[in-house]
Amino acid sequence: MLSGGRSRIVLRRGVVGAVAVALLFTAPPADADDVRGGQEAVIKTLALTQAWRVSKGAGVTVAVLDSGVDPRHRDLVGSVRVGRDFTEGANPPGVTPSRLHGTYMASLIAGHGHGPQGKRGIIGVAPEADVLSVRVILEDEEPGFREFNSAERFENVVARGIRYAVDEGADVINMSISKELATREERAAIRYAISKGVVLVAAAGNEGDRKIVGDYAPYSYPAAFPGVVSVGATDRRLRRATFSNWNSSVLVAAPGVDIMGAGPGDEYWVGRGTSQATALVSGIAALIKARYPDMSPPLVARAMADSAVDRPPGGYDTATGFGVVNAARALTQASRLAGHTEAAGGDEAQDPALPLAGGQAGPVDVVVRDERHVMVSAAVAAAAAIGALASLAVIFVLVRRVRRAHISQDA
Repeated sequence: MLSGGRSRIVLRRGVVGAVAVALLFTAPPADADDVRGGQEAVIKTLALTQAWRVSKGAGVTVAVLDSGVDPRHRDLVGSVRVGRDFTEGANPPGVTPSRLHGTYMASLIAGHGHGPQGKRGIIGVAPEADVLSVRVILEDEEPGFREFNSAERFENVVARGIRYAVDEGADVINMSISKELATREERAAIRYAISKGVVLVAAAGNEGDRKIVGDYAPYSYPAAFPGVVSVGATDRRLRRATFSNWNSSVLVAAPGVDIMGAGPGDEYWVGRGTSQATALVSGIAALIKARYPDMSPPLVARAMADSAVDRPPGGYDTATGFGVVNAARALTQASRLAGHTEAAGGDEAQDPALPLAGGQAGPVDVVVRDERHVMVSAAVAAAAAIGALASLAVIFVLVRRVRRAHISQDA
């Protein structure tokens, strides 16, 4: 158990799911390893030390569509640009947003730490990337939460946020959010983003242990849109976390249990959810885009999927997609896809015994297709996704409209 300050447990519950968040510190920890040490498992799993020899995300902007980011947190200061607030008018005048969820996600993507050589605090996957904060959701406890989730004028804030982020120069858009149903405007906004070369990453949702439809968990949006990298969460053993939605929209997975992150006011939090897993994957997308800025969204998605580790039997399943992302291997695969020869260093990145570590780019054929599940390779998934978006804008809606869509920050 981490020490150094008062602690409390907060269960943040939304329409689609819940994420447990524990406040760890309200003052600077006495030991520099208290926070960074809590990240060791994630750093190792994602092979970040090796990946940082190739890319740290410099020059890339990741738009965080969320509840807002605290630009003054010591682990994010200088890296955050505060953009539009599309929730304006939901809260009563004078209410200051708490910005917990958004700050937490931003730190996992682009935290740069603080103190001597930045060795204290949170280090994100892409510590040299910039963050564009776009507020499109409210925290559960904000007084305008109910108004925001019921008023028609806020129905397409996500679509507007996506378009805004693209026009503001985002290279990657992180959406650690989910909702039950899709809108035409969101689909069009995603098509617009992909046409501009922007990688979209979204949470698969947290209903995997509570709500089952047939033999799969519900589809969540924007994750289930073609062209969006849908991310599931894994536990400490790198198996599907019980809460993580499992369905054929899931492309890859990342750690989502006991994830250390930053909170407003120089606090530190630990929690679980597909939100955290999504932020980690967005960070890897930022590393790739920094190294290969012209790489298209489908190829970025393929690089992450082709290079995943802990691949399920047969290469794909609805629980973790093509497997758990690995930053060093993803950069190696991106170099192949980009026609380059340089690769991320380190034994883990180069180990030929690992699946898809060398030679072939991976399978490109359809594995299984039936009424409920579509299992495809990274190449087919990405290429089909962009093709569908660019031409017919097809989307499979596998849930009925039983009530008006609500947005939850707790993906």
